[in-house]
Amino acid sequence: MFEFIEAIVLGIVQGATEFIPVSSSGHLVIVPWLLGWEHSGLLFDTVLHWGTLVAIFAVFWRDFVAIITASLQSIVRRSLADPNARLGWFIVVASIPAAVTGLLFKDFIESLFTSHLAAAGFLLVTAALLAGSELLAARSQQNKFTEQMSWGDVIVIGLAQAVALAPGISRSGSTIAAGLARGMNRAAAARFSFLLGTPAFFGAGLLQFSDALATDPAMLSAQLPILAVGFMASAISGFVAIRFLLAYLRRHTLYVFAAYCLSVSILVFILSAIRG
Repeated sequence: MFEFIEAIVLGIVQGATEFIPVSSSGHLVIVPWLLGWEHSGLLFDTVLHWGTLVAIFAVFWRDFVAIITASLQSIVRRSLADPNARLGWFIVVASIPAAVTGLLFKDFIESLFTSHLAAAGFLLVTAALLAGSELLAARSQQNKFTEQMSWGDVIVIGLAQAVALAPGISRSGSTIAAGLARGMNRAAAARFSFLLGTPAFFGAGLLQFSDALATDPAMLSAQLPILAVGFMASAISGFVAIRFLLAYLRRHTLYVFAAYCLSVSILVFILSAIRG
């Protein structure tokens, strides 16, 4: 029963913090450390990420149908006149930096996930990115939508996603912050961030899934009930988090999330010093 409780808690944490810009990877390191739980394992983390992938499809399935259709047609027509076609290829190009970085530095990045102090330290980076992007947005006169994005915007956002491979640096936070810094409005930056997460979640999850099965093929069948519970918790909380953030950013800034990341980071450092 306790394992199911862990699966539900971590699934909710993953789904909520993947889209709310406070770093799901950092929380999946910090929360088990705070509660004295052992690391759930690579296979479980993969299933949680695929739960958030389902959440994205549930919210944006109409967008994906239009984007995929237009992108395929653009190959035949050799034209990017359709905004959905451009958006599709923007997502492809912006996914490249994270894919290359993940393959080149896979072992180093995975080693960071064993340290709650590293996650706490990178939360400070997320706080700085969120606050800094709001300061830049306040000074900018631009208010671009996704249809007005340039290839320069796409590359900057893609690089921001690559940086977010480290635990504690929020993927949604860094990509939304990059979008704001490039003159996008908050809702448009959040929408592109969520759409951009799709190939990242699928590709990283597929790589982790194959590694986990290669290490212990019997693990999948043995943990199937717990994996299913975590998957459902992640998908449901992720769906709610996307809806919440899209509505929230229409009228509010990212400062509250920056303050949260700063507070959690300080708390972890203090507790770590007390525990010795």
